[in-house]
Amino acid sequence: MPVVREFTLPDLGEGLTGAEVVRWMVEVGEVIAVDQPVVEVETAKAVVEVPCPYGGVVTARYGEPGEEVAVGAPLVTVAVSPAVGAPSPSAEVERPLVGYGVAEPDKGGRRRRVGAPATAAAPVPAAAPTAVAAPVAVVAPAAPPAVAVAPVVVPVISPLVRRSAREHGIDLAALTGSGPDGLIMRADVERAIAALAPGGAPAAVPVSNGATAPAGAEVVPLRGLRRTVAEKLTRSHREIPAATCWVDVDATELMALRRQLNATPGSKVSVLALLARICTVALARFPELNSSVTEDGSGILRHSAVHLGFAAQGERGLVVPVVRDAQRLSTEQLGAELARLTESARTGALTPAELTGGTFTLNNYGVFGVDGSTPILNHPEAAMLGVGRIVAKPWVHQGELAVREVTQLSFTFDHRVCDGGTAGGFLRFVADCVEQPGMLLRQL
Repeated sequence: MPVVREFTLPDLGEGLTGAEVVRWMVEVGEVIAVDQPVVEVETAKAVVEVPCPYGGVVTARYGEPGEEVAVGAPLVTVAVSPAVGAPSPSAEVERPLVGYGVAEPDKGGRRRRVGAPATAAAPVPAAAPTAVAAPVAVVAPAAPPAVAVAPVVVPVISPLVRRSAREHGIDLAALTGSGPDGLIMRADVERAIAALAPGGAPAAVPVSNGATAPAGAEVVPLRGLRRTVAEKLTRSHREIPAATCWVDVDATELMALRRQLNATPGSKVSVLALLARICTVALARFPELNSSVTEDGSGILRHSAVHLGFAAQGERGLVVPVVRDAQRLSTEQLGAELARLTESARTGALTPAELTGGTFTLNNYGVFGVDGSTPILNHPEAAMLGVGRIVAKPWVHQGELAVREVTQLSFTFDHRVCDGGTAGGFLRFVADCVEQPGMLLRQL
């Protein structure tokens, strides 16, 4: 007799507490094989496909695209035939999913769980899974008596919408959902709330922090990568006493060097690659800046390798891919790795490993057509070099006014790891290498 097995979202690495459903790769009623990917989710680090360790018939799915599923919450249920050789209960604990490792214990994350019981008295999912009757050959175990008398749960797009209805006294069973298969959407509840307001005027809609949004305002939820970025930037701003210094630089000679290098056969060298090479040399001279403060704030961890992060705009927002051991790469190798990671960021193909472990960040915001910035440090890193657009400007060169290619460099640093003298020395060295790139030969 087939056994219905529940597959829950595993810890996908880095101690993540949840992931957002991007798209389902299987349908309810579909027969799947062991380790077949069933859903694509977006974690705090990247978009990944999640394989299911069971083979059989998919009987239910939990979570719609855009909803977040907590680690340990159900993803799918599968009717497994003993003939297929389903994993034993002990194997479920010991056997990690391919590429993700063994899930860690719950760390107390506060993210909501899709498919969690609606109330303690009625163990029925709050957001009903998509389900169809299994084939005749699949016989699910008999439901316990408590489930047989449980109240019918109305399908609602999210727990937040269910809570909004509860706070306004809206009977969900009396609503007709406008979503797929009668799913009650947020707009359905808002219309019911508006109908209760005096004169039919739209009422304020509660948001997650207990405040209310004005009528007609849109509340855009922070989730997935956007929420992760927000949380990390907030932590950085709260914990790191950052300071910024900057300098205008004549980049004419650096641009001339780039044109000279690209005139010879081989891979093209980008401005970012040249700046990355300058940064690795500068960090060798000022190792205090290739560091981070320990978690408890009691010490400074100086890194032996330069894992160079750089800001890149992906299809799902800003990401910071990391070039491992950048100090060991030639300028041409740096350029090739930067180009590869940039393309992966553009297509959303970066792996979690390529987005973690940075020790220093290079931020080329000049691509947005701006001259300067005071960026927030990429926690827990201690420093970031920012580069503005390179543009022709009047400049005093060798005592005469001339038109030169000028950029602005800004340097943001954690004031706990060094003082202004060290930060200024680093920035001045970088600026001198941009203005006179031949200086690098002394360091290589």
